[in-house]
Amino acid sequence: MRFGTFILLLGLAIPGLAQDSTATHPLPGINQHIVDFAAAHLGKKVDCGECWDLAAGALNEAGAKWDGAYGFGSVLDWRKQEILPGDIVQFEGVTTERRIDGRIEQDIYGKHTAIVVVVQERGVYTIAHQNFGNVRKVATTVLRLADVRGGKLIFYRPVPGP
Repeated sequence: MRFGTFILLLGLAIPGLAQDSTATHPLPGINQHIVDFAAAHLGKKVDCGECWDLAAGALNEAGAKWDGAYGFGSVLDWRKQEILPGDIVQFEGVTTERRIDGRIEQDIYGKHTAIVVVVQERGVYTIAHQNFGNVRKVATTVLRLADVRGGKLIFYRPVPGP
């Protein structure tokens, strides 16, 4: 669950969704399926509305191979490897902090799951998630890794199923 401020974007599409300006190769097909699932569910509740339900629904619909719990695919080292739209991010006790108009905004994520839908630049991602800010519908926010002050982020690359 995520507490704090958020931006709720309702609509049929996000301009630039899955447009990765930093990618040096085409988006893997399974990643595109996951981004498409998130886009199709913007403003809607997926399953029970838990954050995990969005990732589970996307992975299952894409036919991904995963453990059905929190092993969403192959673990990535986000400090060394490229993050792509369609990758899954797991937050564990993460705090982010940023200055906006002379004030400090802080967000706290306990155990929370999201999908990267746009790579704005290295370390800056638009993520789709639900069950944050008391909203159980899919919305997007921006995650800036430079704003992370504590906790653990785990990025996963979805693995195609058999």
